[in-house]
Amino acid sequence: MNRKLILGERIMYVDAAATVNCIFTAKIRGAITLEGLIYALGKVQQKHPLLGVVIREDENGRPYFVSDTKIPPVPVQIVERRNDDHWEAVSAAEWGRTFDVRKGPLARVIWLRSNEVSELLLVLPHCICDGTSILALMRELLQVLDKPETVLIPYASFESIHSFIPAALSSSWKLQVKLWLLSKVAGIVLALKTSGPSPVQGKHYMVHWKLDKAATAALITACKIENTSLHAVFSLAFMKAHRQVMGDASHGKVICPVDIRRFVPEIKQDQLFAFAPIAELSISNIETGFWTKARQLKTDLTSAIEKMDVRKLLLTSEYFHTVARRMVNFLKRTEGTHDVTLSNMGRLDIPEQYETFELETLYSPSAAFPWRNANTLVISTFRGQVDFSFISCETFLEETKARAIVQKMQELLPINPVHEPAH
Repeated sequence: MNRKLILGERIMYVDAAATVNCIFTAKIRGAITLEGLIYALGKVQQKHPLLGVVIREDENGRPYFVSDTKIPPVPVQIVERRNDDHWEAVSAAEWGRTFDVRKGPLARVIWLRSNEVSELLLVLPHCICDGTSILALMRELLQVLDKPETVLIPYASFESIHSFIPAALSSSWKLQVKLWLLSKVAGIVLALKTSGPSPVQGKHYMVHWKLDKAATAALITACKIENTSLHAVFSLAFMKAHRQVMGDASHGKVICPVDIRRFVPEIKQDQLFAFAPIAELSISNIETGFWTKARQLKTDLTSAIEKMDVRKLLLTSEYFHTVARRMVNFLKRTEGTHDVTLSNMGRLDIPEQYETFELETLYSPSAAFPWRNANTLVISTFRGQVDFSFISCETFLEETKARAIVQKMQELLPINPVHEPAH
């Protein structure tokens, strides 16, 4: 492989000295071995082209993925497990532990080891994976760890974003001129808004909590009865909670990454990819009844997704590489007009029981973004429990206020009982 990072990958890359890392943690009950783990990671690495690349930059600073046959195996770091919350502290440390993108590999595993229970933390730079990608890697890792004879079939990576863009679209000279002009205007606007040094970002933190099985089942049932979705309910509960805690500083808007695979089926569920188009949800009349508003948000999200022209969006993004650094700098400076980036991974498609161990739980992935507005909420469901990871930084949202928002959100979810956020 020798291809330029597409714009979405490039923004997640940020720069070689500060990769944005995504951490996904699995809690395992049963015996695993270092030899088995190394072997399983070897098979996973052989399957995925992006686990066999380094990142190099050309004379203009534009990054490329370059295949390298000398990349070492995915490393495993063993740490003796302290308690059930140890994974949270290790996750926080891994957010800021930059990958050596010039040497690779672009993945590592932290094994929190004890006699009966372990956590495996899978860490990747966000520029090579989205939520679906890192879930696929964890599924394959556990599958081979349990059954070493498992065969993982390698696939060829795309060499250009134009592989996903119809010729009629990419050859339209009118569209080319329009996009070129748009990129020039964007460059001027961003130049005006990104002068001066970037503000210093404070310490990142995570507030993690789970709903128990009874509460999760009650919420799912309520959503079915009220003809809405869990995603709409979580979005609404967070926006209302944010408004109650933050008052006039609240925007009443969430932005939601959407899995690109629903629009571009050439990208398979088990293939690494890092770009996600964004849908926006907002509430204007805060007094509207909860379920009425939740139904409206479900409709709004469906409508927003149906209107997406992702292949055109991919083409458009190719014209903005000249302003990519300014876009990153803008994200580091602006508070934006949204309260949170909310990613709901839904029910995680991964087995619970294996022959040699049990997957006791999965914790929603986390990433500490270097943006001014670092508010990120990742939600997933596994073994009948909804799991929440809220990540932000002190300079944007004080942790005490974040915990207050989380508490209010739990109170607003139309279920009972719920678990308190961990302290």
